Amino acid sequence: MAGLDFKNINKSFGDAQVIHDVNFSITNGEFIVFVGPSGCGKSTLLRLIAGLDEITSGTLQIDGTDVTNVEPAERGVAMVFQSYALYPHMNVYDNMGFGLKMNKVPKEEIEERVQKAAKILELEALLDRKPKTLSGGQRQRVAIGRSIVREPKVFLLDEPLSNLDAELRVQMRIEIAKLHESLDSTMIYVTHDQTEAMTLADRIVVLRAGRIEQIGSPIELYDNPDNQFVGGFIGSPKMNFVEGIVKASNGKSVKVELQILNKVEIEVETRNSAPSAGEAVEVGLRPEHFVEPGESKFVLKGPVGLVEQMGGVSYVYMDTAIGRLTIEHAGHSRLKTGETAEIGIDSSKVFLFNKSGQRI
Repeated sequence: MAGLDFKNINKSFGDAQVIHDVNFSITNGEFIVFVGPSGCGKSTLLRLIAGLDEITSGTLQIDGTDVTNVEPAERGVAMVFQSYALYPHMNVYDNMGFGLKMNKVPKEEIEERVQKAAKILELEALLDRKPKTLSGGQRQRVAIGRSIVREPKVFLLDEPLSNLDAELRVQMRIEIAKLHESLDSTMIYVTHDQTEAMTLADRIVVLRAGRIEQIGSPIELYDNPDNQFVGGFIGSPKMNFVEGIVKASNGKSVKVELQILNKVEIEVETRNSAPSAGEAVEVGLRPEHFVEPGESKFVLKGPVGLVEQMGGVSYVYMDTAIGRLTIEHAGHSRLKTGETAEIGIDSSKVFLFNKSGQRI
């Protein structure tokens, strides 16, 4: 395993700059996940690590060695792509060992490495089978095994589960987490699915437009987003945002009037310096941070547009002047579509952002 250091990494394609001044470090054995919307640069950053694209400026170190201009095969990394890219005419054993064979690795060593990887991935009974006879999850395990046999310093995984159905995605998430634990290796994983990021990562790197918005553990990003983008991106269902006006401020907390159906004024403690009276803010409300009306003095009223009964949890969508609010209820909700609902706000869980999107 190995650590990585990114120092002022920039990448441009012609006049278009797609990665901007990336600076951070990954420690030995970490599981790092790059997340962000399509086009944010997460796959490009992974390709820069692999050496598949050239870094325009800046330096990249792997295990303390500058690899900025080192050939991909000499960087000690192995990549698992979204596509399995298996050779259809080869069986599982030959697919896993083909790269080693091309590198003139002795047969005895190929045998040892392939068998070891097959045992880790529970592929021992499938080594003689062709890819067409395997399920999607089995094919992806073969693709991962092909990387394991190379014994890389760093594993790079580019949306490896996106071609699988929902049940297989859950199963493969568990297997990848177990694989990381058993190999004790450094893994960098790209996904647009924040559920994968939350369940797999030691730390998450949130990207937008080629820039790092925030780095932290899943819970750290969920509980303490630095800005509105991170707050809205991490969490499912996503955070609700409501416009507000600061009515009073004492330096540590503010009274904010929500610009919504009924004029609700809530008291919120600020993380940084409090905004001044009259300042416009964005109020962030996670779906699970609403409470029963009797449990809060801050109550929203509005028509119910839709109720989704999911069994263990329910989602109530309240129609307001600024769109629909998503409200999470434990178990079965007693609210009905079309009726007027009253929902309390847990003000201790409210997030405040200024108009530029930064956390207050």
